[in-house]
Amino acid sequence: MRFIQDLLTLYILIIVASSLLSWFPTTSSNGGLATTKLVLARLTEPVLRPLRSIIPRTSMGVDFSPFIAILILYIIKANI
Repeated sequence: MRFIQDLLTLYILIIVASSLLSWFPTTSSNGGLATTKLVLARLTEPVLRPLRSIIPRTSMGVDFSPFIAILILYIIKANI
């Protein structure tokens, strides 16, 4: 059980990192930042994409799907 909780914690941190890095624009597809953003997006999109189809963006363009995903993962983690 501890291993699964640690994996959920790691995935939560990946979602947070991906969300924070989305605030920084990349000027090219090469480089460390662009590669990191691509890897994190590939890891988080399978969870965030379905949430984005349910939860629309706000009028200011804020995406709450990472927050909802983290909340769901914390609930799952607490019930394991």
